[in-house]
Amino acid sequence: MAAQYNPIQLTQPTRVAIVGVAIDCVDFALTLDLIDAWVAQRHSAAACDVALPCQQICTVNPEFIVDAQHNSAFAAVLRHAALCVPDGVGVLWAARRAGVHLPERVTGSDGIYRICERAARRGWRVFLLGAAPGVAEQAAAVLTGHYPGLVVAGCYAGSPADDEWPAISARLHAAAPDILFVAYGHPRQDFWIAQHCAELPAAVAVGVGGAFDFVAGVTARAPRWMRRLGIEWLHRL
Repeated sequence: MAAQYNPIQLTQPTRVAIVGVAIDCVDFALTLDLIDAWVAQRHSAAACDVALPCQQICTVNPEFIVDAQHNSAFAAVLRHAALCVPDGVGVLWAARRAGVHLPERVTGSDGIYRICERAARRGWRVFLLGAAPGVAEQAAAVLTGHYPGLVVAGCYAGSPADDEWPAISARLHAAAPDILFVAYGHPRQDFWIAQHCAELPAAVAVGVGGAFDFVAGVTARAPRWMRRLGIEWLHRL
């Protein structure tokens, strides 16, 4: 007989609307604490034979907000995500103009490092899905070099096409990751996670855009001084 499942009571961050798009008032520390709680909750539920859906994290930058104005389906994905973090200095500026203080950018490009650092300490299993063939494997090698003990449960390029889902599903269920990083670029990665959230074996799925390319060194990220000044967008342009 399975043990009784007692859900962990989580304090949800304040959620504000920036031009009609929901943004959670979080920094990296709170984001990591929420991920920690979701992974623990998923493990606790599994021990009691209770199935919990995967928690979706969207890294919202100004492009997301613009797209959501014209794409109601994408706006719905952001509205229903477990966490919408402010990725982009433009989001912080817009929030400030609306009288809302967002403590810092919570980017997918930085987040992949911070989450993997926490994963190495906690023993979480991570899976890297997306980018061009071979890039996820290169990124995994860099991350395991940075964080000894990090368990990369699998890497696969795949694609968000519907006919790819059976192969991806089989790989994910065999790997049993706690954290799934999805690098298909927005909005495809966000639609894909939302579509499959109930079936994903991970506790948390994060859309990370071009983060695998940055980690692997395939694409050069903006210098640190440009990131500090909030003009990373200029480097990309």
